[in-house]
Amino acid sequence: MSKNSEFPEPIRRLPPLAGHDGALKLDAEGCDVVFATYTAGTVLEPHNHETDNVGVVTRGAILLTMEGKSERLGPGDWYHVPAGTIHAAEFLEDTTEVEFWFHNR
Repeated sequence: MSKNSEFPEPIRRLPPLAGHDGALKLDAEGCDVVFATYTAGTVLEPHNHETDNVGVVTRGAILLTMEGKSERLGPGDWYHVPAGTIHAAEFLEDTTEVEFWFHNR
């Protein structure tokens, strides 16, 4: 198993950080990094993005619905929403997450 195999594919494509075995470096150019907080009960209606979005829940719980399938995500869970994919989210608890919005190149 590769050291970074637990990360979603867009993150695995990032270049290595010199001098840090197994670490990957994200330059801000071409990607927005979003640190988000949502209160319990917040609902994001079905929508899509032009960006390839990857995120990790750091606290709380999300019900993410994509392509007709819903998945409950909690702390430490990663998700990937490919560009153009219709998705919706319901925040089941007060939730924080880190999102990476990769711009199509």
